[in-house]
Amino acid sequence: MNGKVYDEKVEGLFPAPSPPPSALSPQRFPGCNLESLKAVRHALIDNHTKYHIFWNDIKFHNHVTHRALAIYASGGSGSIIEAFYKQDIKIQRPAFVSPQPITADNFVEHLSDENYYEAYITLFVKSIEEKGAAATLEEFIFSEKYNFEFGRDAAAQPEMLCRFVDAVMHPLIQCGHGVEFGLKGMLAEGLALAAVHGVHAPGFLPPSLFAAQPGGDINGLSNGFSSLVLNKQSPSTHLKSTSGQETHAFSILARVLKDPRLASKGPRQPFGQYPDTLVAHGDKIREHVQDWTIDLSKPGEIERKMEECIWTSSVIYAIGGWRNKAFTGDFFLMHMVTSSVFLPSLIAYLSPRAQVLLLRAYFASTIVWLVARGRPSLNLRSFVESTPTVPNPPSSQAVPHVDRIPAQDAQIPNPFLPLIQSSIVHPSDHHLKIQRAFAHFSTIYGSRPKGYFAGTELDGAEELDGSLFLRAAVLTADYMGWVREGEEAGAWGLEGFYV
Repeated sequence: MNGKVYDEKVEGLFPAPSPPPSALSPQRFPGCNLESLKAVRHALIDNHTKYHIFWNDIKFHNHVTHRALAIYASGGSGSIIEAFYKQDIKIQRPAFVSPQPITADNFVEHLSDENYYEAYITLFVKSIEEKGAAATLEEFIFSEKYNFEFGRDAAAQPEMLCRFVDAVMHPLIQCGHGVEFGLKGMLAEGLALAAVHGVHAPGFLPPSLFAAQPGGDINGLSNGFSSLVLNKQSPSTHLKSTSGQETHAFSILARVLKDPRLASKGPRQPFGQYPDTLVAHGDKIREHVQDWTIDLSKPGEIERKMEECIWTSSVIYAIGGWRNKAFTGDFFLMHMVTSSVFLPSLIAYLSPRAQVLLLRAYFASTIVWLVARGRPSLNLRSFVESTPTVPNPPSSQAVPHVDRIPAQDAQIPNPFLPLIQSSIVHPSDHHLKIQRAFAHFSTIYGSRPKGYFAGTELDGAEELDGSLFLRAAVLTADYMGWVREGEEAGAWGLEGFYV
């Protein structure tokens, strides 16, 4: 971490990206070659060696490697990876050695202190190499020990899971890249990021959530970055709903939108809104999200509840941004989408107990952000009736007539290909990431029919179908600008939805 020539140990933390750990993880686009592999590994190793995780004094996150991996996974060339990396590192802060090592004895003492980022990385690398990724995540993010210690003051509890889903989900995103691409170094970086980030509302995720539960054995999980699957039947545990009735995430969303206690009192400061919302409304939000049911006695429950999280994040961003037949791509709600794409890869490494904890924490944080951004109204019917399902980039080339194929379909046979190709070279580092997420969600959920969500409490949910993700991707491309095709670049919305 001190700028020396890379050694073999550091290079070993960032090998060639491995295949995704689950069939529900994003798959790679064609186009990867030796040039792009060398470029992405250089970005990963160089960043790890030279730069800190925060690029300013108010803890804005260094995520230059996120763009590099998104380009690589989307089939972009090595020259594109290299060009954007050189651009993105201009604002980064140099890495530095921590004042002292982090051990099990002083782990909690230095939480929230960015000066110990390097020391936490060293600790987590050692754990991953000795115990594996799965055991390290289980211990340091999901165990009771590293969340709540008996006898410790409430304001000084470790609360690692809370840190994991804070910071606009960046610790989760960083770790998600690590497990999706098989990068021990990036997983360690994400865990260290969680450790040096603060806790904005102590106890929002209550101690009772972490009480010892059955179903926490990880012996059946691989300790390496190998192929893992999600379709194993989970054992029945008392994590299931006590009411015996299922409550869908959309129903919780509907209740939050209707709760007068959560009404916005006006715009919030963009970078203080999450803690402000937790202080003002954390207890009320917790009342709602704890009613979301996860019943592990039902085969496939984790996959269903993960899907609910993914749809909820996409609905909040896409339909929440659609007002008066105009779209705003909200910067903060966009992160709910780009983080949700890593849920399948993280879940693949976790025990049933930890899977439930992850989903509950993720869903709770998503709802906090919904309230923080002003609880945008969700007119699902208008959205479905008014939004396009075909991208219309500038200067689209005419195509020869093809017998019995509509001209529009012949011109853009696969609507996601121009969307991805354009976003690879877009100046916004988040644009490709959200389009990659929507492309993946369309792959696994695009065939969901109208009526799939009938029976939830969310008004108009029965109108939703799998086209949501394509519609969201097209709106995002139009909003952010088709730069490759000659348009000016747009900027993510920071204003929120307070009126």
